[in-house]
Amino acid sequence: MNTGPAGEELRIGVRQLPGTLQLPAQAVGLVVFAHGSGSSRLSERNQRVAEALQQQHLGTLLFDLLDSGEADLRRHVFDIDLLATRVLQALDWVEGRADLSGLPVGLFGASTGAAAALQAAAQRPQRVAAVVSRGGRPDLASDWLPRVAAPTLLIVGGADTQVLELNRRALRALQCKKRLEVVPGAGHLFEEPGALQGVAGLAAGWFVTHLGPGRA
Repeated sequence: MNTGPAGEELRIGVRQLPGTLQLPAQAVGLVVFAHGSGSSRLSERNQRVAEALQQQHLGTLLFDLLDSGEADLRRHVFDIDLLATRVLQALDWVEGRADLSGLPVGLFGASTGAAAALQAAAQRPQRVAAVVSRGGRPDLASDWLPRVAAPTLLIVGGADTQVLELNRRALRALQCKKRLEVVPGAGHLFEEPGALQGVAGLAAGWFVTHLGPGRA
């Protein structure tokens, strides 16, 4: 593994999926990212959110959910069971690291990655302390939503009307502490001025509340 300013480069799971770990000094928690369809650990949007979390003393782990061969097959991109398995493998990797195993863990999912994060959270209720979804498709994990115990924040752009309706339905299905935040005027990718900054602020606040020293 190589460690440097860009973070620690590592490999996760049976397929040795590449990832990047950033662990600030005196980290109070760790957030594992699950990117959306057609994206990767190099997603500029997720990296910008990760930087905001790091400024709040939260470590971040961004990794590829699929290897290069799998990512070329559309059926894998929407295979939520497979994607959730990869998130679980990342959680196992975290648990195996002495410097990480004691940290509370949150999951940040985007698009289809949000469904994978929610399914993984339902399967590991004792390990996942919080979930944030950005422009997510929680409906793709509908059978798992009532089993999610971790406090969950759904963030959706106000102009992303179809996904907003899907998130409203998902909010009703969730039985945990939950909230839906709508970013006014933002589309699915939050490309509008200030939109992604708003997402980062909301995510940071949620994770600090539920992963930080004052958490319940």
